[in-house]
Amino acid sequence: MTAFAPLLGLLEEVPDHRRAEGKVYQLAHVLLFSILAIVSGGNSYRSIVTFIEMHRPRLNEVFGLTWRRAPAHTAIRYILQGLDCDAVETAFRGHAKLLQAAHAKPDGGSLAIDGKTLRGSFDAFRDRAAAHLLGMFATDTALVLAHSEVDEKSNEIPAAQALLAELGLAGHLVTLDALHCQRKPSSSPQRPAPT
Repeated sequence: MTAFAPLLGLLEEVPDHRRAEGKVYQLAHVLLFSILAIVSGGNSYRSIVTFIEMHRPRLNEVFGLTWRRAPAHTAIRYILQGLDCDAVETAFRGHAKLLQAAHAKPDGGSLAIDGKTLRGSFDAFRDRAAAHLLGMFATDTALVLAHSEVDEKSNEIPAAQALLAELGLAGHLVTLDALHCQRKPSSSPQRPAPT
């Protein structure tokens, strides 16, 4: 358990939206086991349940739990869909910061910021465009240090500026796409006037 103790401690700080009474499964453990299931190739709520059920005796032993069965997939869905996204991102950033501090090279590497569109996030029914995320990647440790969602009506430029200000990266070499090399980087890219 010692290897997971720092992450579990950070996940315990994520607020639980469920009512206090009747909670059988602790939020931090559900989150950690969901992460382990996804890292192991799970891509659905049912696959998370399958992972937990298959490994439940070992998980109980390692984490000092007494779970008699895995939560239902509907319970997993309810728990995960009700999470405070900012609190989860804070926990992930805290864990990445601990890993980066432990494994960074003495001379330090560069940080790369790049945007990606999240596959499968387009929702025609709710009239929602595909989610666009910025990620910050540490080249020396191959760790993703932070994520930030790009506003639907904006672009990467203001999102990258906000992420840089948020993380306070003075003294670090940061690389970005050519999109960020504009004379007025705080504004959106302008289309040329029709001729």
